[in-house]
Amino acid sequence: MKLLMISGDRSILQGKMGAFWYTLQELRKHFDRIDVICPRIPEKSVEASESGQRLVSDVKEGGEVFFHPCPQSLLFQVPWIVNRGKHLIQQYGHDVMTVHDYPPFYNGIGARKLHTITKVPYVVEIHHIVGWPKAASLSERIGRWMSKIYISTDAKNARAVRVVNDTVEKQLCAWGVEWKKIENISSLYLDKDILTTAIKPPVLYDVSFCGRLVANKGLSELIDAIGILQTARLLVIGDGPERAKMEIKVKRMGIDNRVTFLGWLPTQEAVSGAIQTARIFVMNSKSEGGPRIALESMACGMPVIVTRVGVMPEVITDGENGIFTTGTADDLSKKIGMLLGNEKQQESLGEEAKKVLDMYERTKLIRQYAEFLKKQA
Repeated sequence: MKLLMISGDRSILQGKMGAFWYTLQELRKHFDRIDVICPRIPEKSVEASESGQRLVSDVKEGGEVFFHPCPQSLLFQVPWIVNRGKHLIQQYGHDVMTVHDYPPFYNGIGARKLHTITKVPYVVEIHHIVGWPKAASLSERIGRWMSKIYISTDAKNARAVRVVNDTVEKQLCAWGVEWKKIENISSLYLDKDILTTAIKPPVLYDVSFCGRLVANKGLSELIDAIGILQTARLLVIGDGPERAKMEIKVKRMGIDNRVTFLGWLPTQEAVSGAIQTARIFVMNSKSEGGPRIALESMACGMPVIVTRVGVMPEVITDGENGIFTTGTADDLSKKIGMLLGNEKQQESLGEEAKKVLDMYERTKLIRQYAEFLKKQA
């Protein structure tokens, strides 16, 4: 069986072995071929060949994966999806399409047009609602408004709708999506081999943070909390448009000797190792679909402080396997300070947190995802 995937994720083409890489390495075991249509790589325009760009695999079983990045800007993404998709379906005979959709919904629009031409059934995937429950910017407020208007219409044309947590499922139902069409299958795949290594790095920091550096992630409030705590040391893993602004902020606050910006790391193993160089992991996002990184930190035995977004309310029992925060600097500083001063609680939270591995085991969940896609063909 052959799968056509329409996605906005270009991380693999940018040389990043992140979550999408590990997902496709497992998913390919369930299909004869996977083609991924995606936008242009930001750093440079890429001319897609007739066969696309092949994913270099670290496993021998399963079908090959080919990427087809648009050679032009997002303004041309919809016709690229339609034309490239039509060409691929004619050449390889794909059985089903899956579409990762989000504002401005060019993936869903392109998939619907492609389905009209080819009649290949498709699944819409809504991994999170932009700006929900809290918008971090005007663009996120617009994205939330667009989602409310568009998703119910989008779902009518799709064979099924995949969500990845209870919060999104309930909200889509409230917006008029037929509940029988919705399938709740987590995308938070955890790899025991990577996350349960017996070798632990030395602890150099008090708090670790990991994510794309955008306003939505709440890094600014976390930095304010570190300033309040006076002696706490913070490790920031990741990169993004807010990095320069945050680096200027810590210098202006006079805490640049206590905050380290590590940037992007090339592999999940490297990220996991870096996170564990701190005593506590903090996830302070205002909206999320997962977040995967918080679950990975829990799987490593890290005590975590998180906001009530994404799947966190389904996973965390406050005070037992993690701690909830409102996300303000004052609340963060109080809870980080309390936890840093209590090693026994750190150990207890970390031990309970490890049990998340049984809930989100990678091989089992991706098999469930693959079987769901095949049923739509």
